[in-house]
Amino acid sequence: MKPIVAIVAGGDSSEWQVSLRSAAGLNEFIDSERYQKYLVTIVGTTWQVELPSGEKCPIDKNDFSFVKNGEKVKFDFAYITIHGTPGENGILQGYFDLIGLPYSCCGVLAASLTFDKYPCNQYLKSFGVNVADSVWLHRGDVVDVAKIVEQVGLPCFVKPCDGGSSFGVTKVKTTDELPLAVEKAFAEGNEVMVEALMTGTEVTCGMYRTREKEVVFPITEVVTSNEFFDYDAKYNGQVEEITPARLPDEWTKNIQNQTRKIYSALNAKGIIRVDYIVESSGKINLLEVNTTPGMTVTSFIPQQVRAAGLDISDVMSDIIENELR
Repeated sequence: MKPIVAIVAGGDSSEWQVSLRSAAGLNEFIDSERYQKYLVTIVGTTWQVELPSGEKCPIDKNDFSFVKNGEKVKFDFAYITIHGTPGENGILQGYFDLIGLPYSCCGVLAASLTFDKYPCNQYLKSFGVNVADSVWLHRGDVVDVAKIVEQVGLPCFVKPCDGGSSFGVTKVKTTDELPLAVEKAFAEGNEVMVEALMTGTEVTCGMYRTREKEVVFPITEVVTSNEFFDYDAKYNGQVEEITPARLPDEWTKNIQNQTRKIYSALNAKGIIRVDYIVESSGKINLLEVNTTPGMTVTSFIPQQVRAAGLDISDVMSDIIENELR
């Protein structure tokens, strides 16, 4: 009998639409000959599975099962593709750990740490990873504009610590713009980071490990005429994505080795993607770590898999079988 796989999408953040696109990509990538697949959406307390007929049935949260034709169906594996809470911050991972269901991505600690950008940066900084100067703000904090600008300079970026897809992100060029940018970021998350501008080439590198092997993908170079790699650049085509990146061989090796180092430091699992800014000197600066990266047909990871000469279905099977074993 084929293992039954839940492709878990949705979530409670602004990224839920992106998550559904990733779910559609995964449904295409995961081998139908090897696995029986169902889309499961989690939005608030409404957990549903979509049957082949299009009918939606409730998920029993006691054991993540559902009833089909009068019989209980239990999943063998969950591929989490929720970008944002509760699938990217460790909450759903903890639930699956409690009920003993194998899943695709990092565990509770790595997921919760990487989801919160400021603590993640400070943690990885202790491993020698270069990060930008930044200020961490919480709700109720007094926003001392002069002090913040003194610490990070201008221009700077204001972003939610616990958000993604560039929702709530602003490039701030003047002191007058800072308070409104902070307010905008707090509309997307509970913590805000004000980060110094990093200049250079933006690149991203994905990888995964199983018990048998390690695969580090070719690097993608991100080129956009927008102020930064914002939502429109990411999802509305206002970007050029070049894989493999136009970098010297030595820089490529250094970025891939840095990605390996970060994977190990986080004790990561499944596929991760790490975003960087590379200065003209070759210095590598961390932007952020994605433990549930986008998986649409045009997302970075599928691009990098193709550039590596690999079959995305084989990669998905690697991830699933590593956990089922």
